[in-house]
Amino acid sequence: MAALREIVILGSTGSIGLQALEVVAANPDKFKVIGLSGGGKNIPLLIEQARTFGVPIIAVSDFGASTRELAGDIQVIDGSAASSELAAMSCDIVLNGISGSIGLAPTLSALAAGNKVALANKESLVAGGNLVTAFGLDKLIPVDSEHSALYQCFLAGRKSEVKRAILTASGGAFRDQTNLENVTLAQALAHPTWAMGPVVTINSATLVNKGLEIIEAHYLFDLPYDRIEAVIHPQSVVHSMVEFFDGATIAQASPPNMKGPIAYALSAPYRTAHATQPIDWSKPHTWNFAPIDENRFPAINLARHCGARGGGLPAVFNAANEVAVESFIRGDLSFTSIVQVVSQTALKFDSLGDTPPRDFADVSAIEEDARTVARTLVSESRK
Repeated sequence: MAALREIVILGSTGSIGLQALEVVAANPDKFKVIGLSGGGKNIPLLIEQARTFGVPIIAVSDFGASTRELAGDIQVIDGSAASSELAAMSCDIVLNGISGSIGLAPTLSALAAGNKVALANKESLVAGGNLVTAFGLDKLIPVDSEHSALYQCFLAGRKSEVKRAILTASGGAFRDQTNLENVTLAQALAHPTWAMGPVVTINSATLVNKGLEIIEAHYLFDLPYDRIEAVIHPQSVVHSMVEFFDGATIAQASPPNMKGPIAYALSAPYRTAHATQPIDWSKPHTWNFAPIDENRFPAINLARHCGARGGGLPAVFNAANEVAVESFIRGDLSFTSIVQVVSQTALKFDSLGDTPPRDFADVSAIEEDARTVARTLVSESRK
């Protein structure tokens, strides 16, 4: 990689953004950050990041007058569309590390401006898959470890030679637990392998996260759902696999952290030296793989149904899950009721499978309707 790549990082104060900046700091001859976005209680950190990396522009959705003075000579884009405006800046690549469906608008903005997108915001594809892929798959580089692995494994052959893609799942906090009726929030947040935010950790515990990733893989790699599978792999070292029609399976393996996928997305098709520690082959290793018990984890089949129906149903799946997870975190919903609420909401909107969203406004309207229904179901479950 010869030229210095100019990058914009959306969600720089979150987990993905923080690790991306660590990659940049370790490779100042390869990357230059020209824009950062963040918000909430992390605005002081965002400004500190901008000063540390010499970033001239930041974007904040809720930037108050009291913190404007703190920014000093740093240009501030504020307002509800701040991240979308920043994403349209001329650059080599936009890393979208925003969490949740609010990340869709900046993804579309970046693509409309002709920018490549390193996509860590899976909701962009789940909620607005047809809108995002309309710009061309060549504009997207996945950051999720599973999809980064598939992206790399696909390079081993032609797409016409691919039989199926196989996503690996850690299994979350309850992969070995049969009775999930009285699960507590603390138990759900105790992920055995990965250190992630609370929403993603709970999604991992329900395996909703893997359902979202199946939908994401469908859009990213233009594969039908019957050629996308998921298996339990507790060690989280093999991040995904691609099986070719000659019987060969190509796997991508690395330690369970996000720096490798982030660095690859920012530098693809090249690789960044020392992005992450390699596997220590001087020690013995045992890797296990097992099928997912879809009776205990019904989110997988539900995601497949919503994805196969298509249209606005994947957006319903995602929005209803956001409401259900928030309710579980507040203590208003049991763990096993999370997927039940998502399923019941999806059933009420099944006809949306016949109508693809036409634009971002359509997606927003669908998600808001789904959230309203999901909140009602949560309230009813408490009576």
